[in-house]
Amino acid sequence: MSLDVTELRAFYASPLGEVAQRLVGRTVHRMLGSVSGLRVMGLGYAVPYLGPVRHAAERTLAFMPATQGVTNWPVAGRSASCLVDPTMMPLPDSAVDRVLLIHAVEAVESPAELMQEVWRVLTPGGRLIMAVPNRRGLWARRDATPFGHGQPYSRSQLGRLMRETLFSPEDWAETLYVPPVEGWLTLRTASAWERLGTGLSLPFAGLHVVEACKQLHRPVAVQARKTARLGARVLVPVPAPVPGGA
Repeated sequence: MSLDVTELRAFYASPLGEVAQRLVGRTVHRMLGSVSGLRVMGLGYAVPYLGPVRHAAERTLAFMPATQGVTNWPVAGRSASCLVDPTMMPLPDSAVDRVLLIHAVEAVESPAELMQEVWRVLTPGGRLIMAVPNRRGLWARRDATPFGHGQPYSRSQLGRLMRETLFSPEDWAETLYVPPVEGWLTLRTASAWERLGTGLSLPFAGLHVVEACKQLHRPVAVQARKTARLGARVLVPVPAPVPGGA
């Protein structure tokens, strides 16, 4: 079941949500890189991570699923948020250069349809950055946070989804090693948990964060050419006899 936008907003206003935003945002913005002059779209509830890129990008859009609800963003100035069907977005083909998916893939009924729609609106060579709950992580097991709702993914499941929808993963990271507990000791040691988990490549990270590139052509399997079996009978044409000949 998809969370309501008010619940998502309340989580990111909490001390645990602020820590999650800082740790996840660090990885997301590293993968986004420079967005100067680019068109950036966030889908799901990505507004906590769109703020730092809004002034650098040529245009920034915050699309939110109808099942979740929408909030005005940014608070000041012209609104850039919109309520959409994530499988039928009001954009032409090849409309945006970067797409950020957060609280999106795990919350929809058909992840493949969502990914196909993202593929459609991305420009050739466009890039997708998505954060998805890790099914082996602690955050997916605790529904007191937004990452404990919806369908979590293993790395292999997420890789299969991208291959089936013509995305090629280029960078992969894990984040949120800190336990999803809102205690002062946990929150104060969050950066230490992150360094330890990343350094040792521990398997219980809360999120997968993946950067993927839009593939322009569907891969085609090459079949091996069939060769004649050794010793197989070969028919050799014989000239027809000449009429009246000896």
